[in-house]
Amino acid sequence: MAGFMHYCLLASFNWFAVEAFHLCLQMAKHSITIKHYMIKISVFGWAPPALVVSIIFVLGKYGEQTIKTESSNVTMCWILDSNVHYYVNIGYYCLIFIFTFSTFIVVLRWLSMLKLSKFNEAGKVKRSGTATSDITTILGLCCMLGITWSFAFFSFGAMRLPSYYIFTILNSFQGFFLFIYYLKASTLFGDSVPSEESDTTEETVTENPYEDLPTEDTKKII
Repeated sequence: MAGFMHYCLLASFNWFAVEAFHLCLQMAKHSITIKHYMIKISVFGWAPPALVVSIIFVLGKYGEQTIKTESSNVTMCWILDSNVHYYVNIGYYCLIFIFTFSTFIVVLRWLSMLKLSKFNEAGKVKRSGTATSDITTILGLCCMLGITWSFAFFSFGAMRLPSYYIFTILNSFQGFFLFIYYLKASTLFGDSVPSEESDTTEETVTENPYEDLPTEDTKKII
């Protein structure tokens, strides 16, 4: 049970990285074709966590852990060695966090540029009522890339308890924030039309929705 829960945790981290990588492909300047794309990302999403869990299982680090409380003691199946717990989980997430947070900053920049471009094409800029939707869009992107997990993993000292509350609240509304993000993204990008060859080919082609953004030269001409 401890190994299964640990595997699910690490697999969640990996799929955060897969989602960030997929966003990077969508933001590429030119269309990118990757053969056996689904197979490759599936292997990356599921295989590394299985390897880590297998090593810890062979070392005998899983077992029944006792948690002492003021009223009674509670037992749970988890990693017995605290050093292994911190080094593996926090170290693993730190690597994922660096990549996903960098992608988060880049995607925010692209979204802001695209939104400004849409407003300029329409000839007007709407400011009223956009602040709330922008905040929910950012929160949805944070949930999708797993950035909200940082509140739990980087919490120490006096901020430990507040960070746990923030972590719980944000992840409880994860589905709602993701819905708002995809709603806003579909409004900006337009609905994608499925390819007729999607059922017959094993190649995945990603197209950049931002390639029509005005460059510095076109801005000067305008």
